[in-house]
Amino acid sequence: MALEKERVCVTGAGGYLASWVVKFLLSKGYFVHGTVREPSDEKNAHLPKLEKASENLKLFKADLLDYDSVFSAIVGCTGVFHVASPVPSTTVPNPQVEVIEPAVKGTFNVMKACHEAKVKRVVVVSSIAAVVMNPNWPEGQVMDETCWSDKEYCRTTKNWYYLSKTEAESEALEYGKINGLDVVTVCPTLILGPLLQSTVNTSSLFLVNLLKEGYESMENKHHAIVDVRDVAEAVLLAYEKPEAEGRYICTAYTIRLRDLVDKMKSLYPNYNYPKSYTEGGESTASSEKLQRLGWSYRPLEETLIDSVENYRKAGIFN
Repeated sequence: MALEKERVCVTGAGGYLASWVVKFLLSKGYFVHGTVREPSDEKNAHLPKLEKASENLKLFKADLLDYDSVFSAIVGCTGVFHVASPVPSTTVPNPQVEVIEPAVKGTFNVMKACHEAKVKRVVVVSSIAAVVMNPNWPEGQVMDETCWSDKEYCRTTKNWYYLSKTEAESEALEYGKINGLDVVTVCPTLILGPLLQSTVNTSSLFLVNLLKEGYESMENKHHAIVDVRDVAEAVLLAYEKPEAEGRYICTAYTIRLRDLVDKMKSLYPNYNYPKSYTEGGESTASSEKLQRLGWSYRPLEETLIDSVENYRKAGIFN
């Protein structure tokens, strides 16, 4: 259990993963500061309804590019969970301004505020995107925490989200090293599982579209999947375990798309699944380091069933 009312801050508290992090923190007795762009916005309406939120959750109106607003949310906290980051849609007219700068400058502002507020530990949620985009990694070798996405390669292939996550995570770790700030990062793969918020996030759309769109053809590539609740547990573990350090890849199952669809069909036969497949590439990453910290994950079927039942209940589809 947490110490009596230990104060922690969660950035982007209304988001998909961040909402679960807030929920778990509240359930463990933490007092939570949550940063959101607009506390009264309908898309944050689920937060005050969480158990223990009325007495232990305080929402702060903050923009990560505005240092003072970030600092006012973090000051007085012993720990910070930096979860907020822009996830672009497919086309980005100005990636530097829309994706990279907000991710990197936002992370820098959070790090600086943590340093000035003398925070005990910061857990930064990065992404597998900061790991896998590396053409120089030996083919067939399982990717671990020593593997970083190649920034130049991300630039030339226009993988702006990958670049933003790589830049932000490396900056966070570097800032920690230079300034004596305890920074731990968690790199989840594709996150699925039930939503707490009312809007469908980018990673959940992957599963929604797989069931609804009736694609003519899809690439039969490997997808590394992890449950949102297990990622939230990993993030808390990275904060609470004194021995946690550096980066942690967070993934549970690597499955080919066709096998995933077959699994979904056996559970839910009546959706509009892809009709054919082209051969796809593969890469595998290991969360062995995180498991050594004490992390475990739930069965894939549970994640898929809980996701679909949640989408149905929310009226995302029938």
